[in-house]
Amino acid sequence: QLQAFGGGSVQAGGSLRLSCAASARTFSRYVMGWFRQAPGKEREFVTAISRTGGTTSYADSVKGRFAISRDNAKNTVYLQMNRLKPEDTAVYYCAAEDSQMIHTTPRPYDYWGQGTQVTVSS
Repeated sequence: QLQAFGGGSVQAGGSLRLSCAASARTFSRYVMGWFRQAPGKEREFVTAISRTGGTTSYADSVKGRFAISRDNAKNTVYLQMNRLKPEDTAVYYCAAEDSQMIHTTPRPYDYWGQGTQVTVSS
């Protein structure tokens, strides 16, 4: 089970930090990802992190602004979002995949959190 926290409303240029807590005792075996979905749009990849945290992947639209990290001791993955833009407005979902590889599409992920709303105003 995954539970995401930290969404909210912020002005453009601001920052938010999302957290996703997992109940699995085998958290460290999962690749963790963040996806987002804006109204009327498909769910899109934001970022993902390997099981050990040694490898990350980012969508071009967030590179240099967002940072993913994980703490396997706390079963938690984080998404630090800086220099937010109105186009970052979406529901953000964390996801977990029992895999050795990072995937940037939603389909391979096994578990999903409930989503947390991020709204960026101009």
